[in-house]
Amino acid sequence: MNEDQSIVYVVDDDKRIRESLTALISSAGYHVMTFGSATEYLNFPKPEVSACLILDLQLPKMNGLQLQQELALSGGPPILFLTAHGDISSSVKAMKAGAAEFLLKPFNSADLMSAVESAIRKDRELRSENNELRSIQERYQSLTPRERDVLPLVVSGLLNKQAADRLGLSEITIRVHRAQIMRKMAADSFADLVRMAARLNIR
Repeated sequence: MNEDQSIVYVVDDDKRIRESLTALISSAGYHVMTFGSATEYLNFPKPEVSACLILDLQLPKMNGLQLQQELALSGGPPILFLTAHGDISSSVKAMKAGAAEFLLKPFNSADLMSAVESAIRKDRELRSENNELRSIQERYQSLTPRERDVLPLVVSGLLNKQAADRLGLSEITIRVHRAQIMRKMAADSFADLVRMAARLNIR
């Protein structure tokens, strides 16, 4: 599957609902995969593409809220609840647990597709941020132990001489480490290096 092609997963024990949602969502250009139970969904190997999950509350064995809790631990795409059995208590639980939307059947097609588009966009942005963070972490791992000592001092704004005094090194050595850090971290500027350090929670 093309990494740019998003998937909408549907978990609903009503075959007619699954077929209706497949027709609607497919017409908008999304790839749709449907499941009749939470177990079927959990057992399916998910490709690394942006996605969202349309989830019913009432399901056999594991209900929608239980699946949401499971995915909170193992990871999963944004969840849109779509149910005919919604109540205030269930909707509050779902939203507090991070659901992107809580819609009732019969649903308004425009409202559902708007929620799908918003959830897909959110997941795509999150994936992009996570990919960037992994890349920064890999670059950080390429630094030597001494370069990792120097990095916090550099991004804190200390001059080379001040950093040298702090570590008991020569100013020239700090200058060399600083250049190596910029190269290995692929930082285009000092501001870029500071931003990456912040992503790594380096103070």
